[in-house]
Amino acid sequence: MLTRLFVSLWLCLITTSVIAVDVGDKAPDWSGMDLLSSSEVEFPAVLNGKPAVLVFWATWCPYCKAFMPYVKEIQAEYEKHGVQIISFNALERGIGDPKAYADSLDFPFIAIAEADGIAEDYNVKFIPGLLIANGDGTIAYRRKSTNLPAGRTVSEQWADEVRKVLDILIEE
Repeated sequence: MLTRLFVSLWLCLITTSVIAVDVGDKAPDWSGMDLLSSSEVEFPAVLNGKPAVLVFWATWCPYCKAFMPYVKEIQAEYEKHGVQIISFNALERGIGDPKAYADSLDFPFIAIAEADGIAEDYNVKFIPGLLIANGDGTIAYRRKSTNLPAGRTVSEQWADEVRKVLDILIEE
């Protein structure tokens, strides 16, 4: 009886759990349309052997709005090293205008439209999803959950974490 219960619980766990893409894992391949250039983008080819910061966002997300100015700073600081910002409009829920939002950010980055499927492949359930892929497409960083409110403190924390990882990756 106990063995049958254990097997039932184990089967339930393996059939309902989702494995997150985490540090050390190869990031799933994807392709999507860039909202800003209207061109097709393919991953990992887009990396060109250089690291990229992957940001999953939505127009309604207060954490995303607070963090995007820091993403702009990171892009400016690391552009000379070939680091790209690749963003994904996900979990939008039909609330905002992703193209207008991406245009308003006013810095060069890739903004993949309608990226719910990519978010699902990366197991991004909450936004902003924030990861760093190294030049071969392996995940080097994935942000942890936080209890901090949206705003400057958490945005600075995430930006510092991203900079530390990028500094290591560009030294390699």
